[in-house]
Amino acid sequence: MPRLTVVDPAQAEGRAKKLLDQVQRALGVTPNMMRAMAESPAVLDAYLSFSGALGRGSLSGAAREQIALLTAAENSCGYCAAAHTVLGGRAGVSDEDLAAAIHGDASDPRTAAALRLARAIVAERGFVSDEDLADARAAGLTDGEVGEVVGNVALNVFTNYFNSVGQTELDFPSVALPTA
Repeated sequence: MPRLTVVDPAQAEGRAKKLLDQVQRALGVTPNMMRAMAESPAVLDAYLSFSGALGRGSLSGAAREQIALLTAAENSCGYCAAAHTVLGGRAGVSDEDLAAAIHGDASDPRTAAALRLARAIVAERGFVSDEDLADARAAGLTDGEVGEVVGNVALNVFTNYFNSVGQTELDFPSVALPTA
């Protein structure tokens, strides 16, 4: 049962309505996570702004979705795993790579390196080793892309924690996560 109130887009007003309308236009749906975030338009605006900024970066939408799946798995966030499986498919990630990302792997070597780095960032709370960075660089990630991996992990940790605290009601098909 959800622990945070969700805003009904049809009843939303002011800034919350504007932001929820923006989400509906962009996604064609208004996910429960964003409806819960709209209870504080500042939270929803922060999420959308950070996500939008990273969307204009060097990492592809597919790679960002795979990082989101890995981060969801590392933080046991079923809501985010379900959402990013759907969004990853829309971004062109194959079913095989969607499943692999949950386990920290990808068919593309650069994306696989980004996922290894993302896993290290989560596991080590940002205190990655020189070897972790060398692995990412050896796979061709630039320092700018390393920064974007950090940013995408941070964005997804935020949503993982938000959904865990709120016990957001699932509105995407459920996805099995590995057990610890």
